[in-house]
Amino acid sequence: MADYPPTPPLLELTLRPDLDVLLGRWHYQPQHPAELRPCYQQLADLALATGCRFWLQDLRRRASPDQQTKRWLIDEYYPEVARRLGQRLFVAYLFSPEMHRQIVEAPDYAPPEAYHQAPFALDFFGNEGTAVQWLQTHQPAGGAAA
Repeated sequence: MADYPPTPPLLELTLRPDLDVLLGRWHYQPQHPAELRPCYQQLADLALATGCRFWLQDLRRRASPDQQTKRWLIDEYYPEVARRLGQRLFVAYLFSPEMHRQIVEAPDYAPPEAYHQAPFALDFFGNEGTAVQWLQTHQPAGGAAA
């Protein structure tokens, strides 16, 4: 019998205090959308435990979320996490070029400006450095201690 490497977790979370960023690297597309919610709960739990409201979500190994998950994130999850954090939540999504194209060409695509009045802000990137810069432009002067 062959030995296979263990399957990586669906979501790997890393707190980057030097950047005041919570990094979530999604390692694969799950077979069932229901597998995403426990991972999003882990993300929220760590954010709430640390007070980190600047998230970089690396979805380069995932497909675009299904409509039900997308609606849940926008209508319930992000507003609730922001409410519990007591401040606006900022989420930078990192996508592959093909996924980014699919997202912005989708009929229900809402540009980042659409969330201007929401308790959370979203933006979409193809470059990790640019995504981190966007998050840092929204951080208070002096970083996490401010």
